[in-house]
Amino acid sequence: FWGGFNTGMEATNTLEFCVSCHEMRDTVYQEYKKTIHYSNGSGVRAICSDCHVPKDWVHKVARKIQASFNELPAKLIGTIDTPEKFERRRLTLAEHEWARMKASDSRECRNCHGFDGMSKEAQTATAWRRHQSALKKGETCIDCHQGIAHKEPEGMKKRVVLAKLLVAGSKMSQSAV
Repeated sequence: FWGGFNTGMEATNTLEFCVSCHEMRDTVYQEYKKTIHYSNGSGVRAICSDCHVPKDWVHKVARKIQASFNELPAKLIGTIDTPEKFERRRLTLAEHEWARMKASDSRECRNCHGFDGMSKEAQTATAWRRHQSALKKGETCIDCHQGIAHKEPEGMKKRVVLAKLLVAGSKMSQSAV
């Protein structure tokens, strides 16, 4: 039983599985192929599951259960089965993924990336400063790197700017008290 269960779980972590439906193959996969996560100087390629599925067993099973109750039914009823439907839901889908990543402290990013492994010489001065600032503030990868492997959803920037203004306004009103 466990062998079959694990084999099934691993089969759903392959790139071939992820792009087997046209919704992924024709949209986000095409975007991903234009990023550094697909093609880069080191030859290391991250596939869908590297970023969207935890490596450790407990979190992986939890993610698969979540997908079974949320993503699979949406696929079956055709929630995003046309490019137009996908685009209408892109921002919501992205926000759900960003929230999941934020809640896990960008765990999947940290399988490959870490502040302790960053070389100052290999980054621009601005990137180095921003990474050091993020480290001090306790920020996580997804706080700054939304849209790193896929097109930024329409409406995203407005919401991000608005959220930053709301946070800044909240901090200003708290300091006035």
